[in-house]
Amino acid sequence: MFFMQIASQNRLDYTGQSLSLPAGGVERGPKEGAMLIVMKPQASEEDIRRVCQRIEALGYRAHAMPGAQRTAIGITGNKGPLEPEEFESLAGVAEAIPVSKPYKLVSREVKNEDSQVRVGPAEGGVTIGGRQLAIIAGPCAVESREQALAAAEHVRKAGARLFRAGAFKPRTSPYSFQGMGEEGLKILAEVRRQFGLFIVTETIDPENCDLVEEYADVLQVGARNMQNFSLLKRVGRSKKPVLLKRGMSATLEEFLMAAEYVLSEGNYNVILCERGVRTFADHTRNTLDLSVIPAVKLLSHLPIIVDPSHGTGKRDKVIPLARAAIAVGADGLIVEVHPEPERALSDGYQSLYPEQFESLMEQVTAIAGVLGRTVEGKRKEVGSRK
Repeated sequence: MFFMQIASQNRLDYTGQSLSLPAGGVERGPKEGAMLIVMKPQASEEDIRRVCQRIEALGYRAHAMPGAQRTAIGITGNKGPLEPEEFESLAGVAEAIPVSKPYKLVSREVKNEDSQVRVGPAEGGVTIGGRQLAIIAGPCAVESREQALAAAEHVRKAGARLFRAGAFKPRTSPYSFQGMGEEGLKILAEVRRQFGLFIVTETIDPENCDLVEEYADVLQVGARNMQNFSLLKRVGRSKKPVLLKRGMSATLEEFLMAAEYVLSEGNYNVILCERGVRTFADHTRNTLDLSVIPAVKLLSHLPIIVDPSHGTGKRDKVIPLARAAIAVGADGLIVEVHPEPERALSDGYQSLYPEQFESLMEQVTAIAGVLGRTVEGKRKEVGSRK
């Protein structure tokens, strides 16, 4: 276990089990289990390496998180409290401080600066987080080669640089279209070759992850799998970025704890995604919780994007909610676009027509400009045509 949240009575530990604390709480101090090693701004790579070696020599795991000014090192694997003096005497260490949150590596207490996730190569890739907004678009599922290529052509023409489509589709009904499997992944590889789009597609279980990794640029963990801990650990060992969707009934803390599973395995390239939660409302498929965007920004350094397609489930509501998502501070969008939504095998009623997606791109580009941000891949002035 890493450490426990102990600020008040009857809170949850890292495993989600209830803790019974004494009425007076637990005294904070050097004996508290939660600890973060903060390096000095001038600490060298060798200093950081030695601190990590010391942590590992004690039987724990070190997680170096570089920041703009200095590096912080989180510790996992300790079953009890750590002594600050164990590390504060090491060269380059500024201080060893407690961390109060049950999620450690995703917390701003570990890294104050916003994280940026790079998709693709250093030159020519896409950054999610920071000033530029990332737009991910495409059909819910790969249905055929012709459908995927047609959707990709429209998406790229509108200015997006990331293409979404599922080759494996976990569906509510066992009789619904479940995706094309590996054949669908091969079609996505062709999309990448023809249009230069980076591929975002879902992996549904640890056994299927090896195959998806061969084709995807970003591994998506869907809402139904947000607390599939075996899958979270598996993508945590991947070299590919992970797009983690919020579960349909998940609290903010549960959402961040799911991300913690991925980071604790060594993959720090995690993109959070708000896709709506289940409520009593019946005018939409889900209730898109845009209030979670500033809440995540306050508590975590990870980037977060919004899915207004699943968040509303209705085509006419996608663009308004996409505008609102950008206005409230989201780092991007993931949107369903289909060349012929009325013929879609999955979620056609919430998929935009290509011309609607072009309008969405223009509108969010305009809103981004007001906020001092730009849309990745959208270089033209709003409303211009070539």
